Amino acid sequence: MKLQLEQLQLQRSQRRLCQPFDLRIEDGQCWGILGSNGSGKTTLLHTLAGLHHDYTGRIELSGTILDQIPRKQFARQVGLLLQTNEEAFPGSAIETILTGRHPHLKAWQWESEQDLALARETLQQVDLAGFEQRDLLTLSGGERRRLYIATLLAQQPQLYLLDEPANHLDLRHQHQILGLLQRLTHDQQKSVVMVLHDPNLAARYCDHVLLMHEDGHVEGGPSVALMTPERLSTLYGYPIKPVESEQQTIFVAG
Repeated sequence: MKLQLEQLQLQRSQRRLCQPFDLRIEDGQCWGILGSNGSGKTTLLHTLAGLHHDYTGRIELSGTILDQIPRKQFARQVGLLLQTNEEAFPGSAIETILTGRHPHLKAWQWESEQDLALARETLQQVDLAGFEQRDLLTLSGGERRRLYIATLLAQQPQLYLLDEPANHLDLRHQHQILGLLQRLTHDQQKSVVMVLHDPNLAARYCDHVLLMHEDGHVEGGPSVALMTPERLSTLYGYPIKPVESEQQTIFVAG
């Protein structure tokens, strides 16, 4: 499955967020979207998820125009993690995860034992084993974040769109979850596109990045080519310096 953007330009009310740009996202790629506050990162993610329609240009998913794909079919192909989630009703962790299986069920069809097994497996993947009957409202912010990621894993889309997946997570779980997403691209040839605020996380876990500048300029390509101190300093409007470590180059505020 390929996501193709042609001359995409985003709008928010009367404001143009970016200049027209092209982008092609392939199976097996992990993309990080970087930029300062208000640069349009979340708006872009919502546009790719079919939730924001104030744009010009063309978006195709596997050769079909995005707006022409039936929503249930779209939900089997694309999963979205929002920046924040508001719970209208209380529920258990297992009930929440099973909502990720709804795109795969027929009308009035109940979840199967296989669906339940998959839900329990995803709980283990995000370090929430044993939380099946925990009420959603009793979970911490980080536990809820991991639960929503588990729900997305249970949905089993081909393309994952994630808005700040490391938000609310402690250091261990940040690397655990981002490593899990990275393995999805390598082992299962899934596509991952995620908004990140930390360029070091993007450099470590994303093989491609999209840089959204405040002036509307957009750059996309391999991380090794675009993740430079010069580009990041321009991107954030603040001096960035490299520090070499055994694992990777670390970017710090200069």
